[in-house]
Amino acid sequence: MHDVGRLTGLPSRLGRLSAKVKPAPKVAESFYQSPEWRRLVASIKRQRGNWCERCGSTNRVIADHIHERRDGGADLDPSNIELLCAKHHAAKTAAARATRARGGGQKSGKA
Repeated sequence: MHDVGRLTGLPSRLGRLSAKVKPAPKVAESFYQSPEWRRLVASIKRQRGNWCERCGSTNRVIADHIHERRDGGADLDPSNIELLCAKHHAAKTAAARATRARGGGQKSGKA
């Protein structure tokens, strides 16, 4: 029987990643750069205020689709838009991705 403790003492054959390696920057879809989207977001922020609708934070407020476009949500319907701080936006997006990964959500063919 082999002593598992000995294996931990073997040198790694894999090198370490340089501290300079960083993930590629996120590139927004062209839809989010469109004049229509930008006008809608500006209008919603004027009407509702520029703060997170979940916690009231004013830190990096993002207009987010409640029902994501890729899951069939309406692109430019103000009732499908929620203003979220960066923290709540990241959590909501991660939850939606996890749901899709488990086979949930509607596939509409939209990006």
